[in-house]
Amino acid sequence: MDGGREGDGGALAESVGGELTATVIPDKKGLRALGIAESFHGRPGSKAILAGVVMRRDLLIDGVVLGSCTVGGMDSTESVIEMWRSLNRGDINLIMLNGCIISLFNIIDLNAVFEQTKKPVICVTYESSDGLENRIKKRFDRDWDERLKVYLSNGPRYEVRTREGHAVYVRSIGLSPKTTSRVLRSFTVSGRIPEPLRLAKLIARAAQRLSSSTYQDSIAGS
Repeated sequence: MDGGREGDGGALAESVGGELTATVIPDKKGLRALGIAESFHGRPGSKAILAGVVMRRDLLIDGVVLGSCTVGGMDSTESVIEMWRSLNRGDINLIMLNGCIISLFNIIDLNAVFEQTKKPVICVTYESSDGLENRIKKRFDRDWDERLKVYLSNGPRYEVRTREGHAVYVRSIGLSPKTTSRVLRSFTVSGRIPEPLRLAKLIARAAQRLSSSTYQDSIAGS
Protein backbone atom coordinates (compact mmCIF):
# COMPACT_ATOMS: atom_id res chain seq x y z
CA MET A 1 0.00 0.00 0.00
CA ASP A 2 1.53 3.30 -1.07
CA GLY A 3 1.21 6.50 0.87
CA GLY A 4 -1.10 9.38 0.07
CA ARG A 5 -0.36 12.68 -1.60
CA GLU A 6 -1.50 15.90 0.01
CA GLY A 7 -3.92 17.89 -2.11
CA ASP A 8 -5.65 21.24 -1.75
CA GLY A 9 -7.83 21.84 1.27
CA GLY A 10 -6.44 18.87 3.17
CA ALA A 11 -7.66 16.28 0.67
CA LEU A 12 -5.59 13.13 0.58
CA ALA A 13 -5.42 11.38 -2.77
CA GLU A 14 -4.49 7.78 -2.04
CA SER A 15 -2.87 5.29 -4.34
CA VAL A 16 -2.63 1.53 -4.06
CA GLY A 17 -0.15 -0.24 -6.28
CA GLY A 18 0.47 3.09 -8.02
CA GLU A 19 -3.17 3.51 -9.04
CA LEU A 20 -5.12 6.52 -7.78
CA THR A 21 -8.14 5.15 -5.94
CA ALA A 22 -9.86 7.71 -3.77
CA THR A 23 -9.88 11.23 -2.45
CA VAL A 24 -10.87 11.46 1.19
CA ILE A 25 -11.00 14.65 3.27
CA PRO A 26 -10.96 13.42 6.90
CA ASP A 27 -11.93 16.82 8.34
CA LYS A 28 -14.81 17.54 5.95
CA LYS A 29 -18.18 17.71 7.69
CA GLY A 30 -19.92 15.88 4.86
CA LEU A 31 -17.53 12.90 4.85
CA ARG A 32 -19.73 9.80 4.95
CA ALA A 33 -18.84 6.35 6.22
CA LEU A 34 -20.89 3.19 5.92
CA GLY A 35 -20.21 1.32 9.16
CA ILE A 36 -21.13 -2.38 9.25
CA ALA A 37 -21.29 -4.68 12.28
CA GLU A 38 -22.81 -8.10 13.01
CA SER A 39 -24.67 -9.96 15.72
CA PHE A 40 -25.44 -13.67 15.91
CA HIS A 41 -26.79 -16.21 18.33
CA GLY A 42 -26.94 -19.68 16.95
CA ARG A 43 -25.15 -22.69 15.61
CA PRO A 44 -23.19 -22.94 12.37
CA GLY A 45 -25.57 -22.75 9.46
CA SER A 46 -27.90 -20.27 11.14
CA LYS A 47 -28.12 -16.65 10.06
CA ALA A 48 -26.24 -13.72 11.57
CA ILE A 49 -27.63 -10.21 11.31
CA LEU A 50 -25.57 -7.48 9.68
CA ALA A 51 -26.44 -3.82 10.19
CA GLY A 52 -25.04 -0.86 8.32
CA VAL A 53 -25.20 2.81 9.28
CA VAL A 54 -24.36 5.72 6.99
CA MET A 55 -22.96 8.48 9.16
CA ARG A 56 -21.45 11.85 8.33
CA ARG A 57 -18.36 13.12 10.05
CA ASP A 58 -20.57 15.53 12.05
CA LEU A 59 -22.32 12.36 13.34
CA LEU A 60 -25.55 12.95 11.41
CA ILE A 61 -27.12 9.58 10.53
CA ASP A 62 -28.71 9.51 7.10
CA GLY A 63 -28.98 5.85 6.20
CA VAL A 64 -29.50 2.37 7.65
CA VAL A 65 -29.35 -1.02 5.92
CA LEU A 66 -29.73 -4.60 7.12
CA GLY A 67 -28.25 -7.80 5.77
CA SER A 68 -27.32 -11.30 6.84
CA CYS A 69 -24.64 -13.93 6.49
CA THR A 70 -24.27 -17.58 7.46
CA VAL A 71 -22.75 -18.45 10.82
CA GLY A 72 -19.61 -20.42 10.01
CA GLY A 73 -20.06 -19.83 6.28
CA MET A 74 -18.08 -17.86 3.74
CA ASP A 75 -20.69 -15.48 2.36
CA SER A 76 -19.95 -12.33 4.39
CA THR A 77 -18.04 -10.65 1.56
CA GLU A 78 -21.01 -10.85 -0.80
CA SER A 79 -23.34 -9.70 1.98
CA VAL A 80 -21.29 -6.57 2.68
CA ILE A 81 -21.09 -5.70 -1.02
CA GLU A 82 -24.84 -6.23 -1.44
CA MET A 83 -25.59 -3.99 1.54
CA TRP A 84 -23.54 -1.20 -0.01
CA ARG A 85 -25.14 -1.79 -3.40
CA SER A 86 -28.69 -1.80 -2.02
CA LEU A 87 -28.24 1.70 -0.61
CA ASN A 88 -27.72 2.94 -4.18
CA ARG A 89 -25.84 6.00 -3.03
CA GLY A 90 -22.97 7.83 -4.60
CA ASP A 91 -22.10 9.95 -1.57
CA ILE A 92 -20.60 7.24 0.64
CA ASN A 93 -16.87 7.92 0.86
CA LEU A 94 -15.63 4.82 2.65
CA ILE A 95 -16.68 1.53 4.24
CA MET A 96 -15.87 0.76 7.87
CA LEU A 97 -16.09 -2.79 9.24
CA ASN A 98 -16.26 -3.97 12.83
CA GLY A 99 -13.77 -6.75 12.17
CA CYS A 100 -13.31 -8.93 9.11
CA ILE A 101 -13.57 -12.32 10.87
CA ILE A 102 -17.21 -12.49 11.92
CA SER A 103 -19.88 -15.06 12.69
CA LEU A 104 -17.58 -17.98 13.50
CA PHE A 105 -14.82 -17.37 10.94
CA ASN A 106 -16.97 -16.04 8.12
CA ILE A 107 -14.06 -14.03 6.75
CA ILE A 108 -14.68 -10.83 4.81
CA ASP A 109 -12.38 -10.36 1.80
CA LEU A 110 -11.37 -6.72 2.19
CA ASN A 111 -9.74 -6.55 -1.23
CA ALA A 112 -12.88 -7.88 -2.92
CA VAL A 113 -15.04 -5.30 -1.10
CA PHE A 114 -12.68 -2.55 -2.22
CA GLU A 115 -12.57 -3.78 -5.81
CA GLN A 116 -16.34 -4.16 -6.12
CA THR A 117 -17.35 -0.90 -4.42
CA LYS A 118 -14.38 1.27 -5.41
CA LYS A 119 -14.53 2.62 -1.84
CA PRO A 120 -11.69 2.59 0.69
CA VAL A 121 -12.17 -0.01 3.41
CA ILE A 122 -11.19 0.33 7.08
CA CYS A 123 -11.46 -2.76 9.27
CA VAL A 124 -11.27 -2.08 13.01
CA THR A 125 -10.52 -4.59 15.78
CA TYR A 126 -9.84 -4.03 19.44
CA GLU A 127 -7.52 -6.75 20.73
CA SER A 128 -3.97 -7.62 19.76
CA SER A 129 -3.18 -11.19 18.72
CA ASP A 130 -0.46 -13.30 17.15
CA GLY A 131 -2.71 -14.30 14.26
CA LEU A 132 -5.38 -16.92 13.67
CA GLU A 133 -3.75 -19.21 11.13
CA ASN A 134 -3.56 -22.21 13.42
CA ARG A 135 -7.11 -21.77 14.70
CA ILE A 136 -8.45 -21.67 11.15
CA LYS A 137 -6.58 -24.85 10.23
CA LYS A 138 -7.76 -26.72 13.33
CA ARG A 139 -11.39 -25.62 13.17
CA PHE A 140 -12.13 -26.36 9.51
CA ASP A 141 -11.32 -29.67 7.85
CA ARG A 142 -12.67 -29.10 4.36
CA ASP A 143 -12.14 -25.45 3.46
CA TRP A 144 -9.46 -24.17 5.82
CA ASP A 145 -7.24 -23.38 2.84
CA GLU A 146 -9.86 -21.09 1.28
CA ARG A 147 -10.42 -19.27 4.55
CA LEU A 148 -6.71 -18.97 5.23
CA LYS A 149 -6.11 -17.55 1.75
CA VAL A 150 -8.66 -14.79 2.33
CA TYR A 151 -7.39 -14.13 5.86
CA LEU A 152 -3.79 -13.73 4.68
CA SER A 153 -4.79 -11.62 1.67
CA ASN A 154 -6.34 -9.08 4.05
CA GLY A 155 -2.83 -8.25 5.24
CA PRO A 156 -1.43 -7.46 8.67
CA ARG A 157 -3.00 -5.12 11.18
CA TYR A 158 -1.37 -1.97 12.47
CA GLU A 159 -2.02 0.00 15.63
CA VAL A 160 -3.87 3.31 15.65
CA ARG A 161 -4.44 5.49 18.70
CA THR A 162 -7.77 7.22 19.26
CA ARG A 163 -8.05 10.79 20.44
CA GLU A 164 -8.20 9.49 24.02
CA GLY A 165 -5.12 7.35 23.50
CA HIS A 166 -6.86 3.96 23.21
CA ALA A 167 -5.25 1.42 20.89
CA VAL A 168 -7.22 -0.14 18.04
CA TYR A 169 -5.85 -2.55 15.45
CA VAL A 170 -6.62 -1.75 11.86
CA ARG A 171 -6.44 -3.05 8.32
CA SER A 172 -7.09 -0.55 5.55
CA ILE A 173 -7.39 -0.87 1.80
CA GLY A 174 -7.22 2.23 -0.39
CA LEU A 175 -6.11 4.60 2.38
CA SER A 176 -2.73 5.25 3.92
CA PRO A 177 -2.24 4.60 7.66
CA LYS A 178 -2.00 8.37 8.19
CA THR A 179 -5.36 9.06 6.57
CA THR A 180 -6.95 6.03 8.24
CA SER A 181 -5.87 7.35 11.63
CA ARG A 182 -7.37 10.77 10.88
CA VAL A 183 -10.64 9.24 9.71
CA LEU A 184 -10.97 7.06 12.82
CA ARG A 185 -10.25 9.98 15.12
CA SER A 186 -12.90 12.03 13.30
CA PHE A 187 -15.56 9.37 13.88
CA THR A 188 -14.64 8.32 17.44
CA VAL A 189 -16.24 10.42 20.15
CA SER A 190 -15.34 8.41 23.25
CA GLY A 191 -13.56 5.15 23.95
CA ARG A 192 -12.28 2.96 21.12
CA ILE A 193 -15.27 2.25 18.88
CA PRO A 194 -16.01 4.63 15.99
CA GLU A 195 -19.60 5.87 16.10
CA PRO A 196 -20.76 4.27 12.82
CA LEU A 197 -19.65 0.87 14.13
CA ARG A 198 -20.99 1.41 17.64
CA LEU A 199 -24.44 2.29 16.34
CA ALA A 200 -24.39 -0.48 13.71
CA LYS A 201 -23.63 -3.02 16.45
CA LEU A 202 -26.54 -1.78 18.57
CA ILE A 203 -28.92 -2.07 15.61
CA ALA A 204 -27.63 -5.55 14.71
CA ARG A 205 -28.15 -6.75 18.28
CA ALA A 206 -31.67 -5.34 18.41
CA ALA A 207 -32.54 -6.92 15.07
CA GLN A 208 -31.07 -10.23 16.20
CA ARG A 209 -33.12 -10.20 19.41
CA LEU A 210 -36.27 -9.42 17.44
CA SER A 211 -35.52 -12.18 14.96
CA SER A 212 -34.88 -14.69 17.76
CA SER A 213 -38.01 -13.77 19.70
CA THR A 214 -40.15 -13.91 16.54
CA TYR A 215 -38.76 -17.35 15.78
CA GLN A 216 -39.43 -18.57 19.31
CA ASP A 217 -42.99 -17.20 19.20
CA SER A 218 -43.62 -19.00 15.92
CA ILE A 219 -42.45 -22.28 17.47
CA ALA A 220 -44.60 -21.77 20.56
CA GLY A 221 -47.64 -21.07 18.42
CA SER A 222 -47.18 -24.00 16.06
